[in-house]
Amino acid sequence: MKYQYIDIFAGCGGLSLGLYNSGWKGVFAIEKNTDAFETLQHNLIHNKKHFEWADWLPIQNHDINTVLQQYQNELKAISTSIPLVVGGPPCQGFSMAGQRNQSDFRNQLVYSYIEFIKLVKPLYLFFENVQGFTVGFIQENKQKTLPMSTYIIEELRKIGYDISSKVLDLSEYGIPQKRKRFILIGSLKQKSSIFFDILNAQKEDFFKMKNISPYNFVHDAIGDLLQNNQSVECPDSKGFLSGYCGEITSNYQKLMRKGSKDTSIPNSHRFTKHRVETVQLFKKIYSECTHGKRLSTKNVDIEGFKRRGITILTPDNPCNTITSHPDDYLHYIEPRVLTVRESARIQSFPDWYHFKGKYTTGGTLRKVDVPRYTQVGNAIPPLFAEQVGLALIKFMETE
Repeated sequence: MKYQYIDIFAGCGGLSLGLYNSGWKGVFAIEKNTDAFETLQHNLIHNKKHFEWADWLPIQNHDINTVLQQYQNELKAISTSIPLVVGGPPCQGFSMAGQRNQSDFRNQLVYSYIEFIKLVKPLYLFFENVQGFTVGFIQENKQKTLPMSTYIIEELRKIGYDISSKVLDLSEYGIPQKRKRFILIGSLKQKSSIFFDILNAQKEDFFKMKNISPYNFVHDAIGDLLQNNQSVECPDSKGFLSGYCGEITSNYQKLMRKGSKDTSIPNSHRFTKHRVETVQLFKKIYSECTHGKRLSTKNVDIEGFKRRGITILTPDNPCNTITSHPDDYLHYIEPRVLTVRESARIQSFPDWYHFKGKYTTGGTLRKVDVPRYTQVGNAIPPLFAEQVGLALIKFMETE
């Protein structure tokens, strides 16, 4: 069997990158946002030639609903011939860390996912979403709705899939952050729970192969990216500064820098231009507040502190979940927020993986724009996705 897959809701390509590294070949990817698709296209379509790409689908960003409407016959024609479909719809409406809005229009994409699976009917499914996907919404009458995870499991079983699911903490898979995610496996051919047994059984050998620790911390990920290493004008953002890479201090850093031609200035390592008052506020927070704890106006009484929430990172612990907000975390030793590259390191993107589009956005545009910080925050960590790809191959070989 050829190890081929389709990636839907592909984002900037974190899941596809992991599958590329584990020996899979992409058929095509569906991603609506222009900037996120440009990142995937630059790295995996152009540079790595990872996707064979169906000749009937233009190589560009696509809305899944448009694909379902315009290419229904083409999707039916490949029914049961594709080994694997991966990806899950956008998670912002379900996230416990966000607004958790039941009416978020992106929540409706779950139904588009089901429709796509009904048409293509791959032999196997890999689905990922936030932990909040397993929690029902609270209605005005205080009653809870059925969790979306329950709905999707029921619908997939109707189609004929054997389904298994778990909430995994990705810090247990070498990722330097406590990132809990709902993982679902579907199979038309065998008992799906075998996948999770294989995934966990292979961890030790995987870490040996990568020469990294099973548990990696913030300093392991970004300790060589300090602004104090020396700053230089940002190559792709006039008026901003970037930083040089410093000395490698961990095997994780060595792995992340492998294959990068940017030996001095990593891509997307642009420092935020904080005001003097902001830097002074950050310094005061460092000296007076608990590191590693979520800080907000509810538990911080410092003049000028008006933030909805911020956490000071600790170097010898994993980060909490990387999000799309650049100001969710303060660096553990420097009075600033993280760069895109530092967030990408914590997400396990290698330095050769370049991000495209603007760096950030704000206000109501957050629901439609997908700048670099958001691309990184929304992604599946490639190092975890690589373990998934290897486990899927073993799983399929157990037929």
